Amino acid sequence: MTPPLAPALADQLRRLLSNAHAPYSGVHVAAAVEGEDGRLHLGVNVENAAYPQGVCAEASAISDMVTNGGKAIRRVYLASSLPGFIWPCGGCRQKIWEFATPDCEVISFDADGGEERHTIEALLPLGFRL
Repeated sequence: MTPPLAPALADQLRRLLSNAHAPYSGVHVAAAVEGEDGRLHLGVNVENAAYPQGVCAEASAISDMVTNGGKAIRRVYLASSLPGFIWPCGGCRQKIWEFATPDCEVISFDADGGEERHTIEALLPLGFRL
């Protein structure tokens, strides 16, 4: 089931793409993390010449959630400047996993208004938790 905020959020993330700092790869990514309280936390990727010191959009949004007292992620939303759907890198999958509620979804929006979704368990089978 698509959350009612998905179409408006997809548009908001596409607008945020211009805020990403991606002079090296040229790939702009925006993410929103929905906490278990329903609040949204936004982030964009910020590359750095001292690779791999940049920050992925997902990590940026998770950091905002934690900074604002959030403890759990219900959904992660993604948009990028690339054609088609994108998915979190391995490191971000683990970051999401550590805060994920059961059945946490990762939803990717493409430039044409489409969306695809997977649970974090499907994206990171046998993820590691303490």
